[in-house]
Amino acid sequence: LSSKQFVSLKVFDVLGKEIATLVNEEKTAGSYEVEFGSLVGSLHFASGIYFYQLKASDFVETKKMILLK
Repeated sequence: LSSKQFVSLKVFDVLGKEIATLVNEEKTAGSYEVEFGSLVGSLHFASGIYFYQLKASDFVETKKMILLK
């Protein structure tokens, strides 16, 4: 992030259903890492294809990822 911004990072299944919100807060400028595994909180996820969407200010990007156990 180049400046202080509100950031949202969400994970969706192949049907487009939101299954996890990993980040949903204001962040200061800098670089960040977030881990997504088969267990997020008390939720367990199967191996497969998922999509993540990163929103920061006017920037929105959705990409595909594969979860392998």
